[in-house]
Amino acid sequence: MASTNTTTPNKADKAKEAIEKVSKYAEVAGEKLQEYAKPAFDFIVPKIPVAIEYSKKAISLYDGLPQNELNLLIGVVYCFFGGLYPVLFAAAMAAEYGGRQTIYNALKDLAEEATIIIEQSKKDDDLDKDKDGVKDVNQVSGKEFVQRKTLLVLQKMNPEKVDTAISAMYKVWLSVAAVLSIRFARTISFSLAIADFLKRPVDQYIAPTVQIAVPDEYDRWVPVILGWICQSIGMSIAWWLETLRSAFASALKGGLMISRSIYDELLERKIDLGGLVTEKHTDTRFDEYMSYLFAFWGFYFQWRMGFGMPFPFNLILWPFEFAEWFIRWSITSA
Repeated sequence: MASTNTTTPNKADKAKEAIEKVSKYAEVAGEKLQEYAKPAFDFIVPKIPVAIEYSKKAISLYDGLPQNELNLLIGVVYCFFGGLYPVLFAAAMAAEYGGRQTIYNALKDLAEEATIIIEQSKKDDDLDKDKDGVKDVNQVSGKEFVQRKTLLVLQKMNPEKVDTAISAMYKVWLSVAAVLSIRFARTISFSLAIADFLKRPVDQYIAPTVQIAVPDEYDRWVPVILGWICQSIGMSIAWWLETLRSAFASALKGGLMISRSIYDELLERKIDLGGLVTEKHTDTRFDEYMSYLFAFWGFYFQWRMGFGMPFPFNLILWPFEFAEWFIRWSITSA
């Protein structure tokens, strides 16, 4: 009984110390966040209107393309990049039939709200209520700056409009996630099987060693974190194999789209290439032979890149990289 009474306070004291450490770290992190809030705000906010404007121009350009040129562009993307973002492309196709216009309208509403808030924030940045020649935002601490901008957003935002837009996007996402879960069910199952296969020896041989190395109060986190690592490894292996398959299939599909687009362009310009281009593509094999050539180039191009976007393009296209991995993790972990 004596040993039990001695042990219990020790565990309680250790738990209390752990909570105090976590609280201390959280407080330091909060102070750092407040310290860098204003520089980050000043850097990011001016870029948002530019991004919105370029997005509008890109959509207008996309909508204004002739159908044949649009098919050629889509074919090039599928042929040479289909294996790099297979889940993202599949999600885009699912959204095309399940709510592309809804997503567009929701993003448009959010962009309008963001533009309004940014304009109001610029006016707020120019305020000098005490007339001392120094702008008010330059006289406040990081914490006060965060509070000031948060209140500004709450005051100037249309909550109903934002709520409707986010709800619409979430509903579309649920339908897309359901479609992707069915389409990639084999890959998800394979990923989870690999994770389960790895977790057994990890729990038996690695977890006890790690638990000895870490403080006692963190022992409960060891199997959880090792489980996440096993799941990540399983995802990487299964999705790499899926990427390989998707790259081959998309190269074939994209190659055929490219060849058909070129064929239709030649036909429209009345260029028959010595009888190779006929009125109906079903009467010739020329477009199919072209598609095989483009498919080979497309798959080889993706293979040479290691089925990943090389530097520095991966930095430019980081939103696509993030979206690809986020969707993979979401449908695998669901």
